[in-house]
Amino acid sequence: MPPCAKARIWGSSVVLRCRNCKVNTSLTASTVMQSTHTPLSIWFWAAYLVTTQTPGQSALQFQRQLGLSRYETAFQILHKLRAGMVRPERDRIGGVHPVEVDECLIGGRTRGEGKGMHHRATVVGAVEVRLRKDAEDRAAKHRQDHEGGVPLKKLVYAGRLRLRMVEGRDTNSLISFVTDSIAKGSTVRTDGWSVYGELPPLGYKQEPIILAGDPEKTDAHLPMIHLVFSNLKTWILGTHHGRIEPHHLQAYLNEYVFRFNRRFYPMTAFNSVLGLAANATSPTYAELYSGDWKHPAS
Repeated sequence: MPPCAKARIWGSSVVLRCRNCKVNTSLTASTVMQSTHTPLSIWFWAAYLVTTQTPGQSALQFQRQLGLSRYETAFQILHKLRAGMVRPERDRIGGVHPVEVDECLIGGRTRGEGKGMHHRATVVGAVEVRLRKDAEDRAAKHRQDHEGGVPLKKLVYAGRLRLRMVEGRDTNSLISFVTDSIAKGSTVRTDGWSVYGELPPLGYKQEPIILAGDPEKTDAHLPMIHLVFSNLKTWILGTHHGRIEPHHLQAYLNEYVFRFNRRFYPMTAFNSVLGLAANATSPTYAELYSGDWKHPAS
């Protein structure tokens, strides 16, 4: 069926009407900006700031920077953009690159709730371990350390990342994450948790090791994913001051993954979020604050 011909119907309005079926539409219809009363320039600034700045933007920072009168407006804009940060047809990571998999706890003490740790959420992550193209030359020349006071790049670096909030370290949660996120046939490096023993029958090459809290073993076997977790927690405490509701945590994980996977190309990230947001389903204000909205998993 050929596309309908559109004609502008209100002087300076962005509302369009089909000449054939007389149905009204707009430039923002079926996007995260649908029915917005906020100028599109604000949306573009939000997309630019949240994707190109390494620490991202909190809603309070965004509100102050652009002079928005209401915090709720900034909060909703940023969450609508986060809804478009998960590409539906995204590839599974791994393949020729080994993948490190582990879990961490996000959260801590809450004022007024006594001693101990409260509201801690389990996050499972997977990150590719990639070898630099010139790694053999660097290793051959023994240039892995500083030379002339200038630190040189390491032989390996972190590739693509996936993060997901799960109910706990149970078999269903962890194995589902691996099968959804990592290509079969990939080498998967894990700790000695028995759940991961189910990976080989599913077509993965597992490399487990019992860490027993040994930091040297951890640094040698799972250095990349633990660096990711450390930076993730620093970002949550620094940019967001640790104030993330559990039912919104997956949205922030999606933002972190989106920016991490495009960290070498910030302007590509800006273009990507606009393209994805143009076809994404986003939460309403009521769904966000009630917790009914289920954020897509990265």
